[in-house]
Amino acid sequence: MRPDAQVARPAAPPISGHQDTLDGVRAVAALAVLVFHVASAAGSITNPNGVRWLFNGGQVGVPIFFTLSGLLLYRPWAAAVLDGRSAPRTIEYLRRRVLRIMPAYWAVIVVFMATAGRDHIGDPVTWGSLLTLTHTYLPNAWWDSDLGPAQIGQLWSLVVEAGWYVTLPFTAAVLGWYARRVRTHDVGVRARRLLIGIGVYGALSLPWTAFMFVPDRHSQMGMWLPRFFVWFAIGMALAVVTVWARLDERRPVAAMCRAVSDSWAACWVAAAMLYVVAATPAAGPLSLQTADAFWTSVLHLIVFGLCAAALVAPVALAPAGQPALGAILGNPVMRFLGRISYGVFLWQLLIIVSWYDATDRGFRGDVATDLPLMAAATIAAGTLSHCLVEWPVQRLTRRRGRARPATARAPSS
Repeated sequence: MRPDAQVARPAAPPISGHQDTLDGVRAVAALAVLVFHVASAAGSITNPNGVRWLFNGGQVGVPIFFTLSGLLLYRPWAAAVLDGRSAPRTIEYLRRRVLRIMPAYWAVIVVFMATAGRDHIGDPVTWGSLLTLTHTYLPNAWWDSDLGPAQIGQLWSLVVEAGWYVTLPFTAAVLGWYARRVRTHDVGVRARRLLIGIGVYGALSLPWTAFMFVPDRHSQMGMWLPRFFVWFAIGMALAVVTVWARLDERRPVAAMCRAVSDSWAACWVAAAMLYVVAATPAAGPLSLQTADAFWTSVLHLIVFGLCAAALVAPVALAPAGQPALGAILGNPVMRFLGRISYGVFLWQLLIIVSWYDATDRGFRGDVATDLPLMAAATIAAGTLSHCLVEWPVQRLTRRRGRARPATARAPSS
């Protein structure tokens, strides 16, 4: 080795641009939720024979989605605090969120109300709460479950996501204020203060969970945003670490990120072990008809959150071009499934429940034969949703975004 040769510094993870491997993570989350819903509708999860209860762990798709939202949406605010750049404009951020999630969601609601919900098609309260993603807050609704109507029961998590989207600018402002209270040019000091603030934010899920059982059990509160702060906080913390690794010239944080990403196999083994624990009644009952308890509710948050963190962290912290993760999660099939994952999520229960009702096989199905059919139908619906609704709206949004700077640069007459 030449004496003047320098040891290559570890590459930091990307903090902007599209990451194909994260599309693969979205695909994993969407398919996990799909398997869980098919197994639930087939009655396999509560079947005492064999290890069908393992399908219960498919709920991990929800914390994975929340973690990804925390990572990708909070990252621009983390960069603003650590790098001094401008924070996202709240109005523009909210406009993009609405255009991203609402058109395809409204299409699902219209189809639901015209089919399974047609008995309530004249009810303005039903329409209003569903169209505004507020139906899980509605007291004394006509549906039997806190999740909402059975055919769109999975959309409770989209209600939580929407609530987090709306509150994120305020949350980011509070975290930024706390991080900047110490005047320093050391990015590490501000990053550590952000992580402390995010830790406190995530910890608020625990007292909220306690309030769910005081003085009596309030199951509807378990569907509301504060209970899931901790899962969003995991992604927010990863966002801070990725920006910190990019900005710190000494590169110890980048080295830590590289160590985690290089240990992706060990992290995923840990995620698999946590998945098994999460699938057991220790992290919540196997049946919606069984009342939850305080300690199982707490373990549900912790175990599922750790499982999501172990799966997502190696991908989020990996430098661009990590070959193994790229081959597993960034291949064309996983990228495609990731792109249509929102549509897969939106349409799956409407398809699954309607099919089991039409065949009169509810809770008497067989996952081995039902899952391929339901997966094919749901992927087809997700593809149509992406091509006919989501992608055209996204293209229009991008065109408008490009047109604004051009207009701003035009000379005045």
